[in-house]
Amino acid sequence: MGRKTEEKMRTYHRYLGFFLAGIMAMYAISGIILIFRDTDFLKKEVAVEKTIQPNVKADDLGKMLKIKHFKLQKEENGIVHFEGGSYDSKTGLASYTLKTLPFVLDKMTKVHKATSSQPLFFLNIFFGASLLFFVISAFWMFRPSAPIFKKGLYFALGGLLLTLILLFV
Repeated sequence: MGRKTEEKMRTYHRYLGFFLAGIMAMYAISGIILIFRDTDFLKKEVAVEKTIQPNVKADDLGKMLKIKHFKLQKEENGIVHFEGGSYDSKTGLASYTLKTLPFVLDKMTKVHKATSSQPLFFLNIFFGASLLFFVISAFWMFRPSAPIFKKGLYFALGGLLLTLILLFV
């Protein structure tokens, strides 16, 4: 690999890094927030009133209301009580509270978790490919004969070992 390849890789690495700085920050913040998704960290309670079809069976109610970890508490006089709310099976009115992240943080975590059925999945693929380019291009930032390159290889080896430890321990 010649000096021209080094210079081109450095240029691409630099400008792609500047271009993706905002989205890298978004993925970093949302990734940290997602670690706490099983807690109420930063979440606020939101009251929801929703009318669905009457006479929904208690077993199907969680799916109809799209409530994860739905827990039925009791049924009496046509009212179904569940954790965080109730459902009137005669009128179809469900009243419950949800715990949600603030608007911007919620949007960020939705982008982070996009699946192939959502339009934003192309963004995740582009970002993942860009990160892979950063990994590869980092090895063309300095000449292999330079002391900083050799030192960089030690750091890369340390990072690889840390990754293996995190995966298998």
